[in-house]
Amino acid sequence: MTAASLAAELEVSERTIYRDIATLVGQGAPIEGEAGLGYVLRPGFTLPPLMFGDDEIEALVLGLRWVEDRGDGPLGAAAANALAKIAAVLPAELRDKAGDTGLLVGPGEPIAATQADLSELRRVIRAERKLRISYADAEGRRTERTIWPFALGFFDRVRVIAAWCETRQDFRHFRADRIIKAKPTGERYPRRRRALLAEWRKREGVPEQI
Repeated sequence: MTAASLAAELEVSERTIYRDIATLVGQGAPIEGEAGLGYVLRPGFTLPPLMFGDDEIEALVLGLRWVEDRGDGPLGAAAANALAKIAAVLPAELRDKAGDTGLLVGPGEPIAATQADLSELRRVIRAERKLRISYADAEGRRTERTIWPFALGFFDRVRVIAAWCETRQDFRHFRADRIIKAKPTGERYPRRRRALLAEWRKREGVPEQI
């Protein structure tokens, strides 16, 4: 596999691939090849069994079940797949604990209907691209804005986009259910998403997360 094909598959830069391959090789993964030629993972290599404590297993299962139930369609399906993959590589005893945990996700408030495609919004955020939106405020006043979306908040009833607004030249929050139209411009915004997120966290007093 070439770095270019791996980067395209994982939606990251080739530089990230070079760095991560070097890290894996340093940790003992039997990867052969080099930048410019391609890489081969020798047969027979498997990851070690995942080891979790009881609380960690319950946290994983509960969190993924919440996303499966309350996320958008593709995100919910991804959560179900992730849970199945984790269970498949757990040792038998831990797999049983994951399957019969007593923690359940109860029904929540109805989620506000939205015309915006949340999976597309998540893709735009990952790609650090500008988004042109038609937005209606609480009174129904409609505005056209170009924003730099860098985070999507999943609250119980609503989904909220945190973004830099070119019109206001400041951070703003946009409820997904009030977005009438959304069109990616294809243009990358001039600041990195990580920097915008860090500045926004500091401004809003939101703690860092892994």
